[in-house]
Amino acid sequence: MRLRRRQTIGRAGVTALCALCLAVPALAGSDLSTGDGSQSDNDRLLPGVYPQEPVLTDNTWLREPYDPFFDVDWSVALRGTYTKQTDGERFDTRLVPSVSLEHIGSRSAVNFDATAEIIRPNDTGTIDISALRLGLQTGYALDSETRLSAGGNLSVTRATPGTPGLASDIAEASQTISGDVDVGIARSFGKFNVAVTGGVGRNIYGPTTLVDGTVRQNYDSNYTSLDAGLRVGFQATPILEVFGQAALGRDIFDHTSSVLNVSTDANDATLRAGVTGRWNDTLEATASAGLGLRRFDEASLGEVVTQLYDANLVFTPDSTWRMVAGLTTTVAPPGADNAGTTRVEYGANAQVAYTVNSWLALRALADWRSARFEGSNATETGYGLGAGADYRLNKHTAINADYGFDHSDSTADGAQDAHRVTLGVTVSR
Repeated sequence: MRLRRRQTIGRAGVTALCALCLAVPALAGSDLSTGDGSQSDNDRLLPGVYPQEPVLTDNTWLREPYDPFFDVDWSVALRGTYTKQTDGERFDTRLVPSVSLEHIGSRSAVNFDATAEIIRPNDTGTIDISALRLGLQTGYALDSETRLSAGGNLSVTRATPGTPGLASDIAEASQTISGDVDVGIARSFGKFNVAVTGGVGRNIYGPTTLVDGTVRQNYDSNYTSLDAGLRVGFQATPILEVFGQAALGRDIFDHTSSVLNVSTDANDATLRAGVTGRWNDTLEATASAGLGLRRFDEASLGEVVTQLYDANLVFTPDSTWRMVAGLTTTVAPPGADNAGTTRVEYGANAQVAYTVNSWLALRALADWRSARFEGSNATETGYGLGAGADYRLNKHTAINADYGFDHSDSTADGAQDAHRVTLGVTVSR
């Protein structure tokens, strides 16, 4: 027993001696020894120099640099708009505040934005919130191949009298409250990628006040929507991806239609195929076509079959130019103040933005739309043109000028034109 203990102590002594022999040259070459080599004049050993106090009593060196969770951006715009329309002319003052919060992490991304439009017509002097929009988008990467996403939107809008497409006998349009929540998951399998989405939405319409003082209730237009979708894509080349997309939906109304006296609950199904191309950061284009079916629970209302066309193009040849064009197909309930059972609309738009220099930016836009209302003879067409400029006084202040022309022609209210001139100032972060 004693012999074993001595062997153990002997091994420990040899180990310690070897460690000391290896450590001495390292210490001799370090900055721990200064002066004549005796180490008696080492600054670290002088009285009152080191250490003055225990290191952990001051944890300043442990603090991380200031790094807020969200990047905050905000702006406030004050605008005056003169409108000359078919039914007369008007002047409105608008206050448009907006704020955006963004967080980009190693796996997650969160973006929140909010904007409001507060309007004061010159003829009435009353202040109203014509638009309020909130949006939240989030994403989280489970791994390099799988990503979760979720989002929500809320909007409260009311069209101002005289807006093209709004009947001339409406003194106060219906307030529309729309909100939706959606979730999704996407995963890559080599050259294939699959995405599954689901969502729920809610649409509420307030009463409409006519010029003669009549108040028309729109409670029978309120509905809840349920949607689910599947998208499968194949990366045919490093640039081109072909995809197929299918979706199912359900619209559930709070009440039966006061005009038709039957329920307008319906199921929706869409199927489309398309191709997407991405050329670095210069050009991105998507085009798809398909069919949509809307079938009502009430057999007497039949079904609506629609050809679907969608496209989107983003072209940025350099940092000064940005061009966007799109084509969309919308199949949805007609909403308040409209006839029929289903609104089928085709729309196209184009936007061009050019940054002349650090203090001047120009923009132009155009749009076109054509809608029919199934279950009635009502139709609606229209187009618009516009141009604008932003002149930056300094880093935080810019002067804005815009001109816009809108034309609308509907079976309910005939042709309407509107010219708008807007001047304002924007203060931003």
